[in-house]
Amino acid sequence: MIIEARFQGPDGSGNGGWSAGIFAGAVDDRGPVEVTLRRPPPLETPLTVVDGEVRDPDGQVIAQVRRVEPVDAVVPPVDRPTAEAAAKAYPGLVDHPFPGCYVCGPANPAGLRIFPGRLPDGRTAAPFRAPAEVVPATVWAALDCPGGWAVIAPGRPYVLGRIAAQVTALPRPGDECVVTGATVGGAGRKAEVHSSLYGPDGALLGQARATWIALPPA
Repeated sequence: MIIEARFQGPDGSGNGGWSAGIFAGAVDDRGPVEVTLRRPPPLETPLTVVDGEVRDPDGQVIAQVRRVEPVDAVVPPVDRPTAEAAAKAYPGLVDHPFPGCYVCGPANPAGLRIFPGRLPDGRTAAPFRAPAEVVPATVWAALDCPGGWAVIAPGRPYVLGRIAAQVTALPRPGDECVVTGATVGGAGRKAEVHSSLYGPDGALLGQARATWIALPPA
């Protein structure tokens, strides 16, 4: 498997959600599967999976993949106008640690352009138009950053450490969806978040629980 450069997250590495979705495919890309990232997923590099471990050509463990119990991480939905209003106040439009991110980077015109803004109750919400090509990893990616932006703050970047996702159905290309995220706990540098993706009819398409890790100060 290869994480193509167009699916970048932090500079020089793959977006965590997309990469995890690709890695989960070695077990069951619709889940419930948990992926723990041990190193930043390298771009344009052949990776192999052996006994639940994703390894690079040098044998370094990039991620660990395992089946888990069904994921219960539903974040209540909002209507699309509410999501659109939240996205206008997306903090990443003015201060983004990784502006080229495939999922939420404002400097990536070819990305998913999911811009999660904060709601009054602390949840995040964003509209999401499904791309022309939709695969399970697309849902994993869409479930990634909206959870992270529930904890990311100016000068306090986080990266995905672990994500467990369950994909109920794929959106159709062009579907106008909504994604929501919320913080549910954490301690120290770790934050626990949930996220959910809803289709145009309000049906739950996927949900995820994830651990995000704050990067140490530069």
